[in-house]
Amino acid sequence: MEYQIPRIMIAGTGSGCGKTTVACAVLEALYKRGLNVGAFKCGPDYIDPMFHKHILGTPSTNLDSFFFDNNTINWLLVKNGSDKEICVIEGVMGYYDGAGCNSTKASSHEISQITHTPVILVLNAKGAALSLLAVIQGFLTFQPENNICGVILNQCTDMTYSILAETVNSRFSGSIKMLGYLPPIQESSLESRHLGLITAQEVSDLDRKITILGEQAKKTIDLDGLIKLSGQAINLSCDPVSVPSFPEPVRIAVAQDNAFCFYYHDNLDILSKMGAEIVPFSPLSDLFLPWNIHGIYLGGGYPELYAEKLSKNYSMKSGILQALKSGIPCIAECGGFMYLTDSIADLPMINHLPGKCYNTHKLTRFGYIHLKADRDNMLCSKDEKFPAHEFHYWDCEAAGSDFTAEKLSGKHWKCIYANEHLYAGYPHFHFYADPELAINFYKACLRFKEKQNA
Repeated sequence: MEYQIPRIMIAGTGSGCGKTTVACAVLEALYKRGLNVGAFKCGPDYIDPMFHKHILGTPSTNLDSFFFDNNTINWLLVKNGSDKEICVIEGVMGYYDGAGCNSTKASSHEISQITHTPVILVLNAKGAALSLLAVIQGFLTFQPENNICGVILNQCTDMTYSILAETVNSRFSGSIKMLGYLPPIQESSLESRHLGLITAQEVSDLDRKITILGEQAKKTIDLDGLIKLSGQAINLSCDPVSVPSFPEPVRIAVAQDNAFCFYYHDNLDILSKMGAEIVPFSPLSDLFLPWNIHGIYLGGGYPELYAEKLSKNYSMKSGILQALKSGIPCIAECGGFMYLTDSIADLPMINHLPGKCYNTHKLTRFGYIHLKADRDNMLCSKDEKFPAHEFHYWDCEAAGSDFTAEKLSGKHWKCIYANEHLYAGYPHFHFYADPELAINFYKACLRFKEKQNA
């Protein structure tokens, strides 16, 4: 089937060039115009979509060509963007950067090619002038089929922009359009942490910062030009990715607070579509697990920043431990896994799994991987494989051995605790990469419910 989805991609020359700042400014300005705006993020990142959601009030969707085949990428864009007047896809890293140093696999460029999306390239203009044209020319000629249609300059003054815009138009004969700039705006800077930006809920005075960015975008970014470009995107062709709807509902408790906040919107959405009731709870502030639940989902996040408070919530820790001992199905990814171990920074945690978690002060086992099950488990059978990724600075003395992780380079290691009712380890995964993972988790929750009823 074919679908008309007006869309643009805001990509960057590299991490730190300001593409998230520009994307947030554009999203805010378009939203304040009264448009129904959709937001998407290339790659496996969790944090940037939080900012998108804060601005628009609706979830942002990840598009990842390492996780998904082409049809699934286009279907997720259709599923989450079919009712939008314009969709803005934020890129990841540099436009051509992906899963390795020798190909554009899993890059923003690959997503733009798969989705046939017009691209606006963000350049940091601080400390540069004519050299920016060399950068533009390099990006245009590096890959002949690049979809780059326009440029936005970040950290640029009005005088510099007016001169450069004229020079770009002359140099490239109108083949690429200058679409505006953002000047340095110190009061709207977004702070960073070792996994990227700090999360949206942690940014002080975020609403004021976003408002300032949106107001500036209205003045110095060609919003009409962006809207026009989005309307020129060709129709998407894809088939729906179907998932079963179970007649028997289940209740799945999902940890959602400052310590546990890394979830793909579509991971929770696919469980809901199958019939699950998603029940949010906070291991930080709630005393007990939600009542009458049939599964637990502990996502990633920053439990190390809240380790003392998590450690002192004895009733919550005890409740989760007893639920796990009773056989309740549980997915615990990265930070959620750390919460189940003996301790984080010597502060006692749930102690359902062995090992102490400690800070390595560097990225550990970073990047895309394929996971192969070394035993039958809740999510899949022995020897089955699915894509995942790791992104963490903390490690554990005992990180599990029920799966084998393998990078594209061939490097591999053992990881994850898994059995008929548990998946717990550092790797994150996406249900739409293999919907059977979600189906098997749901079925495990159903079996637990039946056991409870019996």
